[in-house]
Amino acid sequence: MKRNHTIFLTLLIILFALFLASCGEGDEPMAEKPVIYLYPAEKTDITVKLDYHGELFVTYPSYGEGWSVTAYPDGTIINKADGQEYSYLFWEGSADSEYDFSAGFVVKGGDTEAFLKEKLKFMGLLPKEYNEFIVYWLPKMIANPFNLISFQGKAYTDDAPLEISPAPDSVLRVFMAFKPLERAIEVPEQKLEPFQRKGFTVIEWGGSQVID
Repeated sequence: MKRNHTIFLTLLIILFALFLASCGEGDEPMAEKPVIYLYPAEKTDITVKLDYHGELFVTYPSYGEGWSVTAYPDGTIINKADGQEYSYLFWEGSADSEYDFSAGFVVKGGDTEAFLKEKLKFMGLLPKEYNEFIVYWLPKMIANPFNLISFQGKAYTDDAPLEISPAPDSVLRVFMAFKPLERAIEVPEQKLEPFQRKGFTVIEWGGSQVID
């Protein structure tokens, strides 16, 4: 009987510890799948450094002290560290970020695909880029009754400054923060600006799900 009581107490302690750990999850929003495309006007050796104000979980190819690559006008990237070909530079991490939802869009889960395609195309993503964005994010959003969506500016870029050499002529960093909603709410509509590519162009997209 005493042995059973000890086992029960041990299990209770373990369950309590797991409960406390789960309570701490999600305190810091994750920057999920930011990917960086490089489109130089001609074959160019490029270094990309990310000064992320948080914890990096994974990079691909391996970040090391920064990415050193050869990039081509069609977006093909050859990583100098391993000589392999990549479509983009990928990273993911978590930081104590405060995203701005003072303006945005409230979108039904079932309307998310059409909404994202329209807005991402308007902001300047090419079909290859916005399709990869949608394929990643749509499964996380479509089943929600509604989503509050806001595309971040300084709230994101201040947490993840990029240093690129040689300096690009045009840079577009699309970062979507969203909150799942049970019912629609009223928010001012966010004003989005179109983007014009010129010369050496860098495109980045990523996002974060925020749970209140």
